[in-house]
Amino acid sequence: QVQLVESGGGLVQPGGSLRLSCATSGLTFSNYAMGWFRQAPGKEREFVATINWSGSSTYYAGSVKGRFTISRDNAKNTVYLQMNSLKSEDTAAYYCAARGGGTYYTQSAQYPYWGQGTQVTVSS
Repeated sequence: QVQLVESGGGLVQPGGSLRLSCATSGLTFSNYAMGWFRQAPGKEREFVATINWSGSSTYYAGSVKGRFTISRDNAKNTVYLQMNSLKSEDTAAYYCAARGGGTYYTQSAQYPYWGQGTQVTVSS
């Protein structure tokens, strides 16, 4: 079955950096677009970033553009989210998601497969 496992979350000070990873199995990774979403307590899940199957196209939420970078390694079946200049408002559980198809997708409803999430806390 399809599995997505996030890692790399933790506690970081404002201005710091973290790199999240999402390792996948049970799917032909290079045939899937990937996305990162996040959900803070009491808030709805929101889109963060997405990447197409080859990594040639990416798209970001305005709140993270210029600070976060999504990338993928199709040989390792893994997608990454490099987060720099972190702010307290970036605190949330971060989820990766997968959807078959060549383009990228920004709506959570478009993704059938999800990981369990990894917590990112930005605090001094």
